[in-house]
Amino acid sequence: MEKRYSVILGNLGNTRDRFMGGGYKTAKKTHEMIAEAASIKGLTGLELVGTWDVTRENYKEVGKLLKDHGLECASIIPDIFARQIWGKGALVSRNASIRKACLDEIRMNCDIAQSLGCGLINIWPGQDGYDYPLQDDYLTARGWIKEALAAVAGEYRTLKFALEYKLKEPRTHSYLARVSDTLLMVRDVGRDNVGVCIDTGHALMAYENLGESIVLCGDRLFHMHFNDNFRAWDDDMILGSVHTIEQIEMLYWLDRMNYAGWYSMDQYPYREDGRGAVEESLRWLQGFQKIVNKHRKAMDEILREGNAVETSAFLRSILLASVA
Repeated sequence: MEKRYSVILGNLGNTRDRFMGGGYKTAKKTHEMIAEAASIKGLTGLELVGTWDVTRENYKEVGKLLKDHGLECASIIPDIFARQIWGKGALVSRNASIRKACLDEIRMNCDIAQSLGCGLINIWPGQDGYDYPLQDDYLTARGWIKEALAAVAGEYRTLKFALEYKLKEPRTHSYLARVSDTLLMVRDVGRDNVGVCIDTGHALMAYENLGESIVLCGDRLFHMHFNDNFRAWDDDMILGSVHTIEQIEMLYWLDRMNYAGWYSMDQYPYREDGRGAVEESLRWLQGFQKIVNKHRKAMDEILREGNAVETSAFLRSILLASVA
């Protein structure tokens, strides 16, 4: 099965944090970032963030830019996390009018997605969580999330909705924090077009094993975001730079579970060249895939045997082949 590679457009633009509010780089215009993405060999898709990259006013222009550069819209990510109105929660705001505004924002992005021929809405409810004990009503909040997702997924049955989980940040605790509670939400929503997005860095933060998380999701794994970190924080580094062996196993399980979605880069290269960082992640992914393609039968046998020493020898022979 041919792999489809994409990137979140903002990876190629300015990056900022609370220490460098103005950003680490000179801001680029949307058309410049799209052209830069198109120049990366093997990249055929872009993820767009609603209000950042695509709006009700500019979606036709953005669609033409994508077409002119031979790129598809891989997904749209509604901005329900980066504006002040969402600061105390979007799907779980205590203010009913804000919850409605959040749902309307998702609906608007669904309409844009359909206009652009995009079949996936990636939902990251970053502000939907809590910070202190006895601050939030967990039962009520999860009920609001379930109600909202069931409503919008029912209205847009031709679209898929991928729920992207993250342990923490910007809240100290997120309601969609781990693969397990996200799958419980998928079950409770009860719509066959609602599934999961695994962000590899988010899964590592939650001390998950990437391969096992993929297996747990099964056919509800709708989308993948790729990056790396040191587990303690969402460092959004180049894929393969830290957890190389685990990510080889990850590619094995994506194939074995017949994952057919996009392989999308999601990084935050603060100080690095954005295009270079994205391309490096893509090349690592392609390299891991070649390893899996070449050694799949050997990997099958290793898993049947379950011998950690033999597994180590096998991986060493692959990784050190050039110096053997």
